[in-house]
Amino acid sequence: MTEKELQMKTLSSKFGLSFEFFPPKTAEGMDKLRETRTQLAKFNPEFFSVTFGAGGSTRDRTMETVLEIQQEGYAAAPHISCISSSKAEIRDLLLAYQAHGINRLVTLRGDVPSGEVSSGDFRYAVELVEFIRAETGSHFHIEVAAYPEFHPEARTPAADLLNLKRKVDAGADSAITQYFYNADAYFRFIDQCDAAGINISIVPGIMPIYNITQLARFSSICGAEIPRWLKMRLEEYGDDMVSLRAFGIDVVSELCSTLQANGVPGLHFYTLNQAAVISNIIENISE
Repeated sequence: MTEKELQMKTLSSKFGLSFEFFPPKTAEGMDKLRETRTQLAKFNPEFFSVTFGAGGSTRDRTMETVLEIQQEGYAAAPHISCISSSKAEIRDLLLAYQAHGINRLVTLRGDVPSGEVSSGDFRYAVELVEFIRAETGSHFHIEVAAYPEFHPEARTPAADLLNLKRKVDAGADSAITQYFYNADAYFRFIDQCDAAGINISIVPGIMPIYNITQLARFSSICGAEIPRWLKMRLEEYGDDMVSLRAFGIDVVSELCSTLQANGVPGLHFYTLNQAAVISNIIENISE
């Protein structure tokens, strides 16, 4: 084992890493994801998660991807969102995952598909958490979402915190946050959770920086703040993607190091099915 591999193993043994994928639409995309997975597997992740499209639109591809990951010998955690889903549909999905030995879920409300009115038997993630616990007992480790900079639909910060507490009280085991670039937002959020009696593990979600247009679009949808200094620096690079990504690696590596130094339970990377930038970040924080 090389010194670098030993560093990676030491990092993963004391610090949980996980990686999120989306299910590819094409055979070419699936091949690329296999390559990405192979590159990220060297970091000994706790699990790989796989997203679930709006209204369950990727249901079959999510399961296919999850089962392939599991067959390769890695822990896989499918996302389940409840918007536009019936109890019967979710029950069938849970039974299928149980039958295949899947024991971790990332449980979300999900986005309402464009042009549709919210439908189905569930309105909020807490209802889905309650349903999973009622149907399957303690079989699944249930991850839920948390928002250090508040959910974009939250009426108030206090209401958003109460919503997380409801999910915990309903049976959530741990949480993964929306991404952020201000570490203080996460630390303040954890203090607020402690004060509210929310005592589950809350893992920071990390979004690598690939380009400013994509990041701005994601952030406008999910409510994550791009600090003004960061936005202006990224815009300054223009079409120089090489320099922008090198700068982004430095920024996100520093964020991860700060989080790691302050005892966070792990890091969950939103990979966008890419490995190179994330590999550089993890190697930076392991040095």
